This record gives sequence, structure tokens and C-alpha cells, in this order.
Amino acid sequence: MSDHLVVERRDAIATLVLNRPESHNALSVAMYRDLPDLVQELENDSAVKVVVVRGAGERAFGAGADIKEFEAERSDAVKAKAYNEKVAAAEHAIEGLTKPTIAMIHGYCIGGGAGLALACDIRFADTRAKFAITPAKLGLVYSLESTKRTVDLVGPSRAKWILMSGQQIPAERAVQLGLFDEVVEPDELEGLTYDFAETICSRAQFSVRAGKVMVDKVVRGQVRDDEATTELRNSSFDTEDFTEGVRSFMEKRAPRFTWS
Repeated sequence: MSDHLVVERRDAIATLVLNRPESHNALSVAMYRDLPDLVQELENDSAVKVVVVRGAGERAFGAGADIKEFEAERSDAVKAKAYNEKVAAAEHAIEGLTKPTIAMIHGYCIGGGAGLALACDIRFADTRAKFAITPAKLGLVYSLESTKRTVDLVGPSRAKWILMSGQQIPAERAVQLGLFDEVVEPDELEGLTYDFAETICSRAQFSVRAGKVMVDKVVRGQVRDDEATTELRNSSFDTEDFTEGVRSFMEKRAPRFTWS
């Protein structure tokens, strides 16, 4: 496992740290290779309810793929295919977590770092953050799946503007576009992120994860309930958390949900 990926735990919140602050948390091929297994461990850990993704240090969430590796790892189409498959697998792993994911973005969120942030469910940033998708600066092509994540957030014309220009987008503009969900001052970012994560932890986890499933189905084009979504909705009435939610409401107290 790469030393440049670190997991920190605080109660039911796990934090996945991109840990290369000396290089603005540029993503190495080893980090991409190891991310899926690490994410699977968090998926399998019933004590974890929310995963926060962040960069180490004060200057970057993730400054992109490590360009110093390009000659060795992406010097031709065959090598590039193997490399791109590792990138896609890492992004799929984060996107595919059944548990909510929050990207906590400070400083640079560029290229590969932007790709990981877009794979998260929610993105909080501070006012110093800068977002950019930069294939056009390197003669590369962004993947269809990563492009779709961008289009889903900002729409087609703005996605073209982002991709074609490769420009760095300041935090305040990024939140207007929908790339970030909230922007706060640097000293408020950690509090915002973990307070929100704790709020999610306090909710009925069956409902939280089902909500994620439903939104993802809508994003993929489903517009009507089918057998699976109907069963998911109806099955909530058989959970202990539904019983507890109703009981706590009637008793005017905070619920004590137990499903995980």
C-alpha cells in the first residue's frame, strides 16, 4: 500500500488523506493503483458512515497526476491505456462507495485531483481553492466518465469551456458554476466539513444510502420507479430505524439510529 495514502478515523468518520504535501499532493501511479483496495476496506468497515477525502498540508487538495511519471507511465498508447485504467478504477472506487463521500478542498484542485473530487458526492472548499481540468494544456483527452461528471454539475456549454480552456477557476466562481457546493474562509473549512459529516452520521443510515442510490439512478437517466427502487423504498418500513424515527418523533427526543 502506498505510503502516500493515509486513513485517519474519528468516530464514524474516516478521512482519506492524499499525503504528498511536498508535491502539492500530486497523484502517483502507486496512489491510483492502491486507492481501490483502500476504499474497499472503508466500504467493508461497518463502523464507518462517512468518508472525507482531503489533501495533506495547507497548499493543495491534489495538484493533478504526477507529470514526472508521464515519460515512464504514459509515453505511448499501450502504457497510457494501463495508466488510464488505474485512474478510472480509483475514481470508480470513490464514486461507487455506498457511504457518503465529501471532498474537503483547499488550495489547488487540478487535473487528477479534480477527477477525484468530482467522484465524491459533495465538495466543500475554502476561498483559496482553485479548480481546473487541464488535458488541453497537455495534449490529452479527458475520459468520457469524468467528462460526464463535469457535465452533470455545470451543464454542457460550461463543461466545454472548462475542458477547452484548462483555466484555473477561483473558488467563488466554482461554487457559482456548481463545481463546489459551499465555499468558506480557510479557517472554517474543516469545521464545516466535519460538522456536516457528523450530521450525516446522526441520520438513519438506510435512508442516507438509499438517497444516494436514488440520486445516482436519476443522474444515469432513470425517471420512473422500477421494481428495485420500489422495493428499496418499501423495505425502509421494515427497519428498526424507521420504528425508532417515529418513536423518537412522538417522544420529542433525538433518535438513536442503529442500522449501519
